Amino acid sequence: MENLTVKHISELNNLELLANQVVEGFITGMHKSPFHGFSVEFAEHRLYNKGESTKDIDWKLFAKTKKLFVKRYEEETNLRCHLIIDNSASMNYPLIDNVTLENLSKIGFSAIASAALMEIFKRQRDAVGVSIYTDEIDYFAPAKGSDRHRRMILAQLDKMLKSNSKATTNTYKALHEISEKIHKRSLIFLFTDMFQISKNEIELFEALRHLKYNKHEVVLFHTFDGKLEYDLNFEDTPQKFVDVESGDQINLYTDTVKEKYKIEIEKYFNDLKLKCMQYKIDYVPVDIRKGFQQVLISYLISRKKFL
Repeated sequence: MENLTVKHISELNNLELLANQVVEGFITGMHKSPFHGFSVEFAEHRLYNKGESTKDIDWKLFAKTKKLFVKRYEEETNLRCHLIIDNSASMNYPLIDNVTLENLSKIGFSAIASAALMEIFKRQRDAVGVSIYTDEIDYFAPAKGSDRHRRMILAQLDKMLKSNSKATTNTYKALHEISEKIHKRSLIFLFTDMFQISKNEIELFEALRHLKYNKHEVVLFHTFDGKLEYDLNFEDTPQKFVDVESGDQINLYTDTVKEKYKIEIEKYFNDLKLKCMQYKIDYVPVDIRKGFQQVLISYLISRKKFL
């Protein structure tokens, strides 16, 4: 899995395969973690009760966990979930030559994380919808639970990965429009780096608050590259920094600004967290270099609170 290239990741069948691998690894890890209580709540499985028929035992899962689980076959949809993905130019940072699961751009991470969430939605019998935006809504699909619908969305995620968007961000405008389209009482997950051409934070948070209308719950996955964007960990040589959306440029030695930058970035993240608390939005900082577990656990916790 570590040697997967960008060509493989951007192919539909392998995107689905990657999602399955991520989820299976996550579930196996959950059985060994403090979050074990969540792991047995997947609609696809329940713990085996002594004395009942063994015909529905999942032996593959037993081989991984050494515990007996019985497959379930409920057909009902429990919850509507909606994924919103920012596909602006800044989300296509950093540019990656040799892409692996441990070495992704923000949009690559968001696509695979979304596909993995969709795999869990399927197992939970939850319906899924998707919105993709740049300076406008590029794609919208309402929440449905069919396999055909999920494959259509996977194809759109694949298309998004190949697009390498150069568009600017107009998050607040797009979110207002998306808010009007989503079915009431949904669990909403937003992947964005929170960069936008407009610096009007009031408008941005008003748009986030709009997402909460109609009894929605909102989880903001603040997606960033911890090494480059948070720690400013570049070589100590003159660097040219180019704003991928505005085109503005600056040349500097990162070591000369790193101390002050660290203070400012910590303040920025803390302000975002406090603002989200004020608007009753779940704020989850997501470092794309730390894997997908943070995203999947956030879904399980949010789902447990929402139902």
